[in-house]
Amino acid sequence: MYPKSIQKVIDIFSQFPTVGSRTATRFAFYLSKMSKQETKEFLEAVIDLKKKIKLCFFCFNTFEIKENNSNLCEICSNLSRNKEFLCIVEKENDLLSIEQTKKYRGLYFILGGTLSPLRKESVGKIKSKELLDRLKNPKKYGLESPFKEIIIATNFTSQGEVTALYLEKIIKPLKIKTTRLAKGLPTGSELEYIDEETITSALEGRK
Repeated sequence: MYPKSIQKVIDIFSQFPTVGSRTATRFAFYLSKMSKQETKEFLEAVIDLKKKIKLCFFCFNTFEIKENNSNLCEICSNLSRNKEFLCIVEKENDLLSIEQTKKYRGLYFILGGTLSPLRKESVGKIKSKELLDRLKNPKKYGLESPFKEIIIATNFTSQGEVTALYLEKIIKPLKIKTTRLAKGLPTGSELEYIDEETITSALEGRK
């Protein structure tokens, strides 16, 4: 239907999370109508993103590379954080939502996704092996002692619930206290869309 160059861009945008074919098509045509200067700025921003952004060695959060060339993000490298607590979230936006409450001062771990209730093979899509390695070998990651509490902060969706149950199952043999956010959050909700006060209550009421 479309010229090959436009279709190629549509196909790329269609791979983005939550972007369907119609939205991808609108993006592609929007790009095609941008001026040369706007296109140049867009391309430079994407290239800059790839050059300056990296994943944290411990939590997999994205952060901007600085002169010290650290492999840890600002949270993981912050000496004032309580490194006896680990909060497991699905994605970066969930981490940011919890950070904005300023009520949690521990570390994080980003799973990178969730499990599907209908697909067993989806286990390979989350960083469960990496998580277990950090729980079993804390000194390998610069931690002086094991974690005292693991907070499972997956979203209250069907995928989030399945993921939480799976995490509880694989963490249980390690005999580390495991808690979940309080059920005050509405079923089907996602952390990035919930107000700070509600998230704070969920953190304080975890069990």
